[in-house]
Amino acid sequence: MTATTATLKEQILEALDQVPDDALLEILGYVKSLQPPVEVAQDSAVWQAYLKSKQNREEVYRRLANS
Repeated sequence: MTATTATLKEQILEALDQVPDDALLEILGYVKSLQPPVEVAQDSAVWQAYLKSKQNREEVYRRLANS
């Protein structure tokens, strides 16, 4: 971390101390929107479970459409 970055972060934190509590949730949402999305590996267990679930739903929809 550079000295400039630390200074900017310190300034942001100091400014946040002056923000009313009811506005902090909105600020948090904005800050999170600036972060890059987390990529899910194609071979992860979560991704595989999603694909299996999606496949199962497609079969159900096809059966309903054909009935």
